[in-house]
Amino acid sequence: MAAMMPALRPPRHPSLDLKPLIRDIPDFPKPGILFRDITPLLRDPEGWRAVMNQMGAICERLQPDLIVGIESRGFIVGTALATDRKLGFVPVRKPGKLPGEILGIDYALEYGTDRLEIHADALQGGAKVLLVDDLLATGGTAAAAAQLISQAGGDLVGCSFVIELAALAGREKLPQATPVESLVIYS
Repeated sequence: MAAMMPALRPPRHPSLDLKPLIRDIPDFPKPGILFRDITPLLRDPEGWRAVMNQMGAICERLQPDLIVGIESRGFIVGTALATDRKLGFVPVRKPGKLPGEILGIDYALEYGTDRLEIHADALQGGAKVLLVDDLLATGGTAAAAAQLISQAGGDLVGCSFVIELAALAGREKLPQATPVESLVIYS
């Protein structure tokens, strides 16, 4: 007699409310900052599947050739999405992390500057790119990554974030004609 396979639970609706799976940590990384932590969301398989379903729907609409993720949590979101959608993944890294020929961009932070880099040949041929990260806050890093994608020859077809802090107006720094989608928006 063949062993019976256990019944699979149907997945939750792809529009599952993700906010309960995001933890607020006050005063991190410094006093006055309220950090939105996706670690509980990563730990919850149904919540993470909902993230992939919702971002997958964005991919269906925008039809990217590649997913580009920003170091470091953008790697988690981006590689999972790329694997789920059977697309390639390209990392945008902090300085000195990529071997070979790279392109870089310096950008301003509230206090100082930072730099992002990408392999020079990563987006050859005008690849259509969806830029992903875990969080859109002030928009400086995402805007620099968008410029770097263009500099590398990519065609930015959209940006997608798990969380957006709308009060910080980060989407205003992104290219105006580019769709910006966030799964959870805090005002």
